[in-house]
Amino acid sequence: MLDPSFFSYVTVMSITPGPNNLLLATSGVNFGLRRTLPMAFGIMLGCGIQTVITGLALEGLLHWMGAIRLPLTLAGCAYLLWLSWKIFRSSAPALRESPRPMSVLNGALFQAVNPKAWLMASNVALLYAADSPVMVIMLSFMMMNLPCILVWAALGDRLGQHLQVNWKRQLFNSVMALSLVVTTLWMLIDVLR
Repeated sequence: MLDPSFFSYVTVMSITPGPNNLLLATSGVNFGLRRTLPMAFGIMLGCGIQTVITGLALEGLLHWMGAIRLPLTLAGCAYLLWLSWKIFRSSAPALRESPRPMSVLNGALFQAVNPKAWLMASNVALLYAADSPVMVIMLSFMMMNLPCILVWAALGDRLGQHLQVNWKRQLFNSVMALSLVVTTLWMLIDVLR
């Protein structure tokens, strides 16, 4: 069965900054925790599905991922840069026409182009798939992942209460967009080495 290192790894990887958590914090600021919950559940679901995929097809997937690492990273980075631009250009939700955060489906699908999520799923499959059933790994992963990512959405929600002035909200969104750009450039530099 799963050992403490599994829980430690999933917790650390789930709670540290990355594309998911930056988007969750931004959504929490702009839409509040309740409206961000579908996105968080989608992220958890997407990560769980990735864990199953990598656990069931470990050998073939690792070979395949080596071949598509660059295109997948480039697609993911292009999407992250587009999201950065959208975050940078966003204003307070009340000032826009029918704003809404990511849905469950969008949150889950985002994992397909999220390099950090693929890294987590691959490492979990590599380290723990041989010793535990893949469904136990997936459910354990999702149970550990959800509270960690909800921390970011809740922090965003609380921070949003202090960012009711439009210039403060725009400054926050600009900092989050820049953080996402820096994360994206870091991933690009790493994959192009």
